Amino acid sequence: MTSSSQAAVVTLPAILDIQQVEPIRAALLALRGRDVVVDGSAVERLGGLCLQVLISAQESWVRDGHSLIIDRVSEAFANQWNTFGADPVSALQEGEAA
Repeated sequence: MTSSSQAAVVTLPAILDIQQVEPIRAALLALRGRDVVVDGSAVERLGGLCLQVLISAQESWVRDGHSLIIDRVSEAFANQWNTFGADPVSALQEGEAA
């Protein structure tokens, strides 16, 4: 794997609702086969469908032998992620499969 400094970066918007599902999915699919760092620092609201896209992407990246790390998450992102009952955000920041 490459270091995170060489990874592609995807910056998430503030609102991750149903309208963002397809743009996020497309942005991530365009980077498949590369290590990716997802910047969650601006997220204010995390919807369930976007959560599913992020979990699915991370699992796909792990199967492909690459990393997809969700990094610099906002407090709102972390709280909402954990409220959904997903694996702890710390696991995502280490690139572990959900």
